[in-house]
Amino acid sequence: MSRVKIANLLALTLFINACSQFEPFIDRRRDAGVRNLDKLYVGESLPDAPAVCYNKLWTDYGQIKKLADEECINNDTGRYAEPVKQTVFTCRLFVPNHFYFKCVK
Repeated sequence: MSRVKIANLLALTLFINACSQFEPFIDRRRDAGVRNLDKLYVGESLPDAPAVCYNKLWTDYGQIKKLADEECINNDTGRYAEPVKQTVFTCRLFVPNHFYFKCVK
């Protein structure tokens, strides 16, 4: 392989990594035009049941649990999050897994 091909491959790899998100996040999106509160949230997460998208290779359980606990406290739905279930390949490409929680007082 020539140096030019190696440099192009390295640049492409860096570009893909720079444009992707590997950090866990709460999977909750709002539909801005909806007035009905039952249909307001589009993602898997609800105020009393956060769903966290994560990548098993880069994220440990402590980070996921902390994110879910903060979501429960911010929404005044509980003091901590209790794990309910996990799913695989149900979120985005680089953060493919879901961890579902339930807020508990």
